[in-house]
Amino acid sequence: MSTRLENIKKILDDKKAENIEIIDLRSKDYIVDYVVIATTLNPKHGYALLNYLRTDLKPTGEEFLRVDEDDEWTIIDLGDMFIHLMSENYRKKYSLEDFLSKLGTKEEE
Repeated sequence: MSTRLENIKKILDDKKAENIEIIDLRSKDYIVDYVVIATTLNPKHGYALLNYLRTDLKPTGEEFLRVDEDDEWTIIDLGDMFIHLMSENYRKKYSLEDFLSKLGTKEEE
């Protein structure tokens, strides 16, 4: 898993995504094990990042199960991981990091 995450982070970093954060949710009660969040510079940058990820991850066997994209927020579902590409305004507005940090642990069920 760490190789996959490092590869994704490197692609995003090389293509100028900002504030890249990887959140480990394996011990939390959430639908995926990891969430990657990155800030885009503008809508075209968000679409370009999605295309770079598709192009660079396809040879590694990564499967994009679902992609929901718009100008402000793109969500990529890799099965056990979500990648969120968000505009700066949306990242501040929705504060995913805060939401994910408040999730209960699996042991609390």
